[in-house]
Amino acid sequence: MIADWKQVEEALRDIEVIGHEHNKPVSVIGFSEDLRCIGIGTDAAVFYYLHTPNYAYKVYSSQALEKKEVEAGIYERLKGSQYFPKCYGAGPNYLVLSFEQGVTLYDCLLQGVRVPEQVIQDVENAREFVRSQGLNPRDIHLKNVLLQDGRGKVLDVSEYIKEGNDSRWEHLVWTYKHFYPLISEVQVPLWILETITNWYNRIDTASFGIEDFSKRVSQLFLGKRK
Repeated sequence: MIADWKQVEEALRDIEVIGHEHNKPVSVIGFSEDLRCIGIGTDAAVFYYLHTPNYAYKVYSSQALEKKEVEAGIYERLKGSQYFPKCYGAGPNYLVLSFEQGVTLYDCLLQGVRVPEQVIQDVENAREFVRSQGLNPRDIHLKNVLLQDGRGKVLDVSEYIKEGNDSRWEHLVWTYKHFYPLISEVQVPLWILETITNWYNRIDTASFGIEDFSKRVSQLFLGKRK
């Protein structure tokens, strides 16, 4: 199996993942005909390699290489759970993960795909399992949850060793229960989603109220549908 996924290393030599300050997403420099970038984060980019379709490769920037070992350790502690990708091994600057089919919840909103309640329950179960392993389920948001055959799968476990609750998932659950029924199966324009994301990223957590934020979002979304 190792020899199977090791095929990617020649292709990976043709690209470089560049990290940036201030928590900005990485840049990808270079090109390989057989590699497809399927995800961008602040520490790494994720690639799909045509010749090993069962795997995804998370390639870290040189500034974030120490996080590769940390994340590999997290996956080891989550081994056996159906709610997370599998980690098969590591290369010099990458992790080898199972390639997961599906649509992120973010893309579900863009495409008007209904998100069943089972997905919410699966993420709740996943969070409970994370806690049972002595980890902290943080940074769970629309782009980190996959709708997969009617079930939920959680992507990106890199922050699970950090302390504190960022409340992102709790806010999404509240929104799902109170606001999502109004827009279920509606294709939400990209600019509206990006506007909401920017608003949320700039909130003052000390005075934040999800109800007031939801009202503001309602005015933006529903006002544009008149």
